[in-house]
Parts: sequence; C-alpha cells; structure tokens
Amino acid sequence: MSSTTPTPTQHRRNGGDLVVESLAALGADTVFGLPGQHALGVFDALRRSALRYVGLRVENNAGFAADAYARTTHGVAPLLVSTGPGALMTLAALQEAAAGSAAVLAIGSQVPLAGIGGGRHGYLHELTDQSASFRGVVKSVHTARTASQIPSAVAAAWESALSAPHGPVWLEIPQDVLLAEADVPPVTGLEARPRELLPRPELIAAAADRLTRARRPVILAGGGVVRAGAEAELLALAEQLRAPVATTFGGKGAFPWEHPLSLRSWMEDRYTTAFLEDADTLLVVGSGLGELSSNYHTFRPLGRVVQIEADLGKLESNHAALGIHADARAALAALVKEVGEREAGPDGDEDAPGSKAAGPGAGDAPSPEAAVSDLLARVRDRIAGQHLDLEQQVLASVRDALPDGAVSCWDMTILAYWAWSAFDPRRTNALHSAQGAGGLGYGFPAALGVAVADPARPVLAVSGDGGAMYSIAELATARQYDLPVTWLIVDDGGYGILREYMTDAFGAATATELTRPDFVALAESFGVPALRTTPEQLRTDLAAALAAPGPSVVVLPAHLRMFAPTHLDS
Repeated sequence: MSSTTPTPTQHRRNGGDLVVESLAALGADTVFGLPGQHALGVFDALRRSALRYVGLRVENNAGFAADAYARTTHGVAPLLVSTGPGALMTLAALQEAAAGSAAVLAIGSQVPLAGIGGGRHGYLHELTDQSASFRGVVKSVHTARTASQIPSAVAAAWESALSAPHGPVWLEIPQDVLLAEADVPPVTGLEARPRELLPRPELIAAAADRLTRARRPVILAGGGVVRAGAEAELLALAEQLRAPVATTFGGKGAFPWEHPLSLRSWMEDRYTTAFLEDADTLLVVGSGLGELSSNYHTFRPLGRVVQIEADLGKLESNHAALGIHADARAALAALVKEVGEREAGPDGDEDAPGSKAAGPGAGDAPSPEAAVSDLLARVRDRIAGQHLDLEQQVLASVRDALPDGAVSCWDMTILAYWAWSAFDPRRTNALHSAQGAGGLGYGFPAALGVAVADPARPVLAVSGDGGAMYSIAELATARQYDLPVTWLIVDDGGYGILREYMTDAFGAATATELTRPDFVALAESFGVPALRTTPEQLRTDLAAALAAPGPSVVVLPAHLRMFAPTHLDS
C-alpha cells in the first residue's frame, strides 16, 4: 500500500449497526430504500449485514415497492430513507400502504439531536416537526434518541406494523445517533409479538344465529380477507351457508372467480348493489363499505348487516351493523365452527339458509347459484350494450397472456378500472393496485417489489402513459437487479380517465393531454427490451415478453373507454 493511501479506520459499531442488527433479529432479509446524507450511518451498516438491499431511484417508488413486497409476503417490508425531502417523498406511498394494509416499516433519519425541538437551527433538511408529517398517514410513529433505544424502537415499530390490521409505521433516528459508537453487544435476541385480534365469543354466536336463520344470506369480502390469509375460511363458510359472495376491488382473489356462488367484483354495477341490498343478512368481512365498495355510497341495505373489521375506525363507519372488531381469519374460522354446530344441533332450522328458501311464497325463489348466474348474465348484457369490444378484447388478451401463477400490479388507469371489476386473478393475493389511496405511479415499482419477493415468477405491471412517467426512472432499477417484470404501457396521449371525467362533467377536458416520449426507445436506452404492439397482437407479444428473462416493456397505443357508471342513476 502506498504511504500516501489512507488506512481505513477500524470500524466501531454504531447506531446504524443496531438498526440493521435489529431488523435481521426480527426476521427481515430484504430492505428497500434510497440513501441520503443523514442516513449514511445505517446504509454503511448494510455493508456489514446479511440483509439484501434493493435501491430504487425515487423514495416514493421505493415505498410502493416495499408495499407490494409486504402484501406478497404477508410480512414486514423495511424502507430506509433520509431526512426532510427524502422522508416526505414517501408519504404518498405510505398513504397507499395504510389504505391497503401493507406492513411497511419506514425508517428515516433526522437532523442531529441539537436541531430537534422546534428551533430554527439551519440544519440541512431541517423540519420543525418531521414526525408530525407522518402522524395522519401511518399507524404509529416511533423515535429513538439514543443508541440503546434503537432495538426496542425497531421492535415496537415492527410489532405495530404487523398487528391487525397491518399497516405502515414511521421510525426516525437522528443522524448523530446513527453515527455514535454503540457500547452494547450485537442484537441477537430481539422479539416482536404482534397483537392477536380475536373475536368476542358472544358476537360470533349472535352473528352465527343471524346467518343460519337468514333466507338470503350474502357475503361481501374485502381486502381484509386477503391480508389475513382467510380465503379457506371464507370458502368454507360460504359453502356451509350457500351464500353468494362478492369481492371488493381490494378483495379480489379472496373467493374463487368461477365458483357457482361467486358474484365476482362488479362493485360499480347497480345490479350487484341491489343484490347486496336485498340480502336479509349481509356479512361484510374486511371492508369498511367505503366509496368504491358501496358504488359511491349509493348502497342502502334493506336487511341486517354483520361486519367483521380489524380496523376499529371502519367498524360501522358507514352503516349500522353487528360489528365484530377482529382479524378476518380468526373471526371467519370461529363462524365456520359455530355455524356448523348450529346446523348440526337439534335446534337448528334446516330450512334457514338461503339455499332452502323456506317459508310462505319462498318455494318459487331461485337457488343461490341460479340467482348468481342470473345476476352475472344481467351484468354481461349491460356491458354488451355499450359497444366496448376493444376494452374487453384488451383485458382478455392480458388475462390470456399472463400465466396462472403470475402476479399483476396495476396503476390508476382505465384498463385497471376494468380489471377491478372484470379481471380474474386466478389465485389469491395475485392482483395489487393503488385503488386504496388512488395515487399515480404505483404499478411498475410495485411489480418490482413483487419480483424481489418471488423472482421465480414473471410479474406484470400495467400503467397508462401518464402514470408511467411517475416511475420511468425505475427502469434502471429493473435492469440493475434483472427483475422479471414486464411493463405494459397503454398509451393514449394523456390522463385518460380524467379526460373522460371532465368531458362527462363539463363538456370538455382541460390539462389532460400530454406530450410523452417514445417509450420503446426510452426503455431501450436503459437496456430494457421493448416493443410496440396492437390490440390484435397484444396477446402474443405480451406472452412472449412475460416468458423472456429479465425486464421488458410492451407499449400499446390505444384509446380505451370506461363502461357507463350506474351510481349516477341511483
């Protein structure tokens, strides 16, 4: 070594090491993020850990990738960012994670301790109260002001993120604490025990009684079923009761699409809304019956509602119900057992479930399966009358091209709105979208997060040209990590859905038309194979791209339209 070459100083463990040791002790093996000056202590510590780091080009996109990783694994996704601008850039992604119940553990740095407390000290990235920006977005906010506080703060944040309902949390640590020498042993015995949210037995008994006595029981399954992994319990209960099941957009995949009792996901359809309204007992599981799940709040139940919801704030927030504050899986498992015992017991009413349709005048009522078939036929006829052949052709081509085991991630674009209602994911937890918070730019970085979680399967991302520009930089990420993500960009020259909304409301659209790049050439400049296709060639081209290793881009120039809304006539 030359005498002029500086000798690296021997490393002494610091706060950054405690962060990565704590994450590893809790079971993390992957972290997402983007470095910044105040966070360098924790990023340097990654070098000495076994954690896999996936770096994105924009903090918001790193948050979307972590969100989808958490949804895919049903676990915690650590997200490492810096102070001020870097931290604030994650807010849109964390809002989506909160709406979609994704357990993202965001760890951000802070200015040095001397700059905290509201004074104006002039530190780079200084905010008067950085954590205040996160309190209205995440489940919980945590801080560590000394090195010895870091392991417990990480464990508390992890526990909060993974307690039902899952959700994002924020932990911040000052720069000097991350860099300060840590005079404590390496973290090895850290534990976090997420709180179980079990249903109260008397509520389960009351719900089971209402369901077994119902003539027309119906189930609406939301995203809480998917997040809890409660698909088997939902299927068992539906078949016990012979109750038709609709899934919300967030609950897609919670119930088999082709099952005779499946109402599918036509939540913006008045026929479906009326079917749910007509149930004498409607069981709502894992949904707050918000705007998109209630056909824009036109839903008016005529019978009783039983609601199972892990988020206490959503319980009875829109409709009076027998509210059960519980994890969907635990509550459905308890209902399956209780309903089974009631149906087998001496006091059970054999004619109670809707399948038997007992009672005066009920003998002519169709079976639940026939009622489901009739509803779906009416929905098909309504769509068929709107001359939307191109849209249905494109969606069918995407479905045919996508392997059955593959996951798709959808941005806020017209084709995604079609997919919410009409796309069969063919397995659970296989379709992710930004419909919770509704921000642009989700599809591609989310697909990268899914591919990091399961690199053996191809992943499809779907965006419009407007949304694609939010995350175009992540083509570099896809190439750097050689992730098997195919990005379908539907290019209609603007914000297509806003164009429709404004034209319908005002007779003309403003600020919706966009100058956009040559997406094929742009992708190729990143070293990502790309091609331009047509609706007729889409199935073949997309299938080939998905079958090829590594990232790819398929551009479809097409002007798609939405099906007519039904809530405006209610």
